Amino acid sequence: MIDGIQKRLLEEVADLHEVPQGAYNIRANGQMAGRHTTEHIDIVSKENGSGIDIRIKPGTKHESVHIPVVLSQSGLTEMVYNDFYIGEDCDVVIVAGCGIHNSGDKDSRHDGIHRFFVGKNAKVKYVEKHYGSGDGNGKRVMNPGTEVYMEEGSSMEMEMVQIKGVDSTHRSTTAELAAGAKLVVRERLLTHGSQQAYSDYVVKLNGEDSSADVVSRSVAKDDSFQKFDSQIVGNAKCSGHTECDAIIMGSARIQAVPQLEANNIDAALIHEAAIGKIAGEQIIKLMTLGLTEEEAEAQIVNGFLK
Repeated sequence: MIDGIQKRLLEEVADLHEVPQGAYNIRANGQMAGRHTTEHIDIVSKENGSGIDIRIKPGTKHESVHIPVVLSQSGLTEMVYNDFYIGEDCDVVIVAGCGIHNSGDKDSRHDGIHRFFVGKNAKVKYVEKHYGSGDGNGKRVMNPGTEVYMEEGSSMEMEMVQIKGVDSTHRSTTAELAAGAKLVVRERLLTHGSQQAYSDYVVKLNGEDSSADVVSRSVAKDDSFQKFDSQIVGNAKCSGHTECDAIIMGSARIQAVPQLEANNIDAALIHEAAIGKIAGEQIIKLMTLGLTEEEAEAQIVNGFLK
């Protein structure tokens, strides 16, 4: 059974206010709390109990699968492995995410490895949100790992969001693209207090006319720390772009490490990085409209992270 706290976590990480349409697998405190498969999307537990396999039949269009994880038991630590097999010519949405509510003194931690095998000419939108809550002294820790293998002509859009309450996270993402494959990543991140967040991306453009666009927008407040490390490797005629755009506030620290590796004369690669504080004139302009300084800052941050 899903309790009230877990329902709120599901709303935050997967926008679920009720049982979702289509296929889903809901995991709560280390156990399966609900599952539904469809004619075109099958979900099967791994034999060793370490995770699930999601198989989407070729040609599946305009369907979705939700696989959120929620933890509300202080001190719980788990590691899961989820594999997605997306058939040729699919057009699907996959919604993941993890929410941790910790009101105890022990650390709660969820580590997950997601592997995506994207078939030829398939189109995937993947949404992953992280959220933490609870007033306990125990930390909320999430370490997601993502591996993406894209066949010819496929495309994948990844929306990676962490806005509140996660004390420590290390996000590791790798991708390998065949000819004509296209990857778009949009990361949005907010840290505050003494939180730490590491984001590592390695994208290998192996096929002719493959492309990648990896962009992170982040805000670091108080004494928090962020590191964004993004590497694009061009092994063929391809195009790649990586960008970090960050706002720093208080005594926070941010490191941006964009890397490019061109192993082909026709690899066109670009990196950009910008870190700065909120401009004073922006604050003043909003204050003339009746907002307090704190309200003006909040509005600027919220608009930046949309």
